[in-house]
Amino acid sequence: MCLSTVYKNSFTPDAIVMRNVMSIECRDGMVIFTDLMERTYAIEGEIQKANLVEGFVIVKEKVSA
Repeated sequence: MCLSTVYKNSFTPDAIVMRNVMSIECRDGMVIFTDLMERTYAIEGEIQKANLVEGFVIVKEKVSA
């Protein structure tokens, strides 16, 4: 089983928003993550990079104008 850690905007320890992510869904400008405990976290933005072998996803948060 490949689980991932989600980072917001940069690949740094202080940017972690969720660990043990098992599912990712993109819907209506939102990226929605679900972890092993079925908790969800949504970020308005887009996936910048995903490396499922290394177990990480970086999401670029949409900046409001």
